[in-house]
Amino acid sequence: MSILIVDDSRTHRLLLEAILRGAGHRDVLMAGSAAEAYERLGMNDPDAPPIALDVQLILMDILMSPVDGIEACGRIAACHRVSDIPVVMVSALNDEVKLQAAFAAGAVDYVTKPIRKFELLARVRHILRLKHEMDLRNARERDLLQVTGKLTIANEALQQLSLQDALTKVGNRRRLDEYLSTEWRRAIRNGSTLSLIMVDIDHFKAYNDTYGHGAGDDILTQVAGTLRDTLRRAADLVARCGGEEFAIVLPETSHEHALVIGESIRHAVEALAVEHCRSPVSARVTISAGVASTVPVQEASEAALLAQADQALYEAKRAGRNRVHSA
Repeated sequence: MSILIVDDSRTHRLLLEAILRGAGHRDVLMAGSAAEAYERLGMNDPDAPPIALDVQLILMDILMSPVDGIEACGRIAACHRVSDIPVVMVSALNDEVKLQAAFAAGAVDYVTKPIRKFELLARVRHILRLKHEMDLRNARERDLLQVTGKLTIANEALQQLSLQDALTKVGNRRRLDEYLSTEWRRAIRNGSTLSLIMVDIDHFKAYNDTYGHGAGDDILTQVAGTLRDTLRRAADLVARCGGEEFAIVLPETSHEHALVIGESIRHAVEALAVEHCRSPVSARVTISAGVASTVPVQEASEAALLAQADQALYEAKRAGRNRVHSA
């Protein structure tokens, strides 16, 4: 723990040093001018570490030249790197105007010349104790901020996990319901079209029975990734509704464009060329899709759009599967 003495009088510097060292303060630094003090504190180069990293207190003569103690104190207080180091003014004058200016510049206390040993040491002990307590409090606040930041990140991660299907890593049913509700309200405000595609893997139970549940999980993951990768916009959402069924929310998307997207994902899944020897539809894994669109109004709800897309999916399956049906 260092104490920096700043005084343009060598005699006064040596006197203060002798008093402090005699009281057990072994690490005493000295500067003969404000400029030397700035150098000692590493204030001239913001990228360089200060020479005195552990300065805990500055004793600053108020009458120095060419830069006096008041101006030097103000510059130290304005420098973020050293602004928390307390400055005690040392003055041969009992000038209230100068002392008020010193306190306004950032000084925390003052002692008068001629130096009275016991007064100086009492004030130094008091200031150092306050500085130590302040450093501890600041350290606790920094630790608290770090912990709070980590908790925030953890909570965000947990929130993300709570909205994600564990297997396929797309949205889950909760995420679908929340997002569809949000986009429904947005579409009401904007008067825009909201489209929804319901997707079902054709004859998935037969696939599971033939190739095993591990292979079934793999195909669910592949299909989910294909649906997600086929979409072009960040606003489009893929969610797993349960089992082998998925939903795609398409904000501000016309019905015609939604049908095009439906055909694109159908072709993309078929292009995976995953064998399905038990499917009466195709030798490969395929999907069926139902597309519904609407311009939402206050009198209706998103449940009606879900029901329409579900009905369209049912019609696609009833018509032979591996196809896209329009509500």
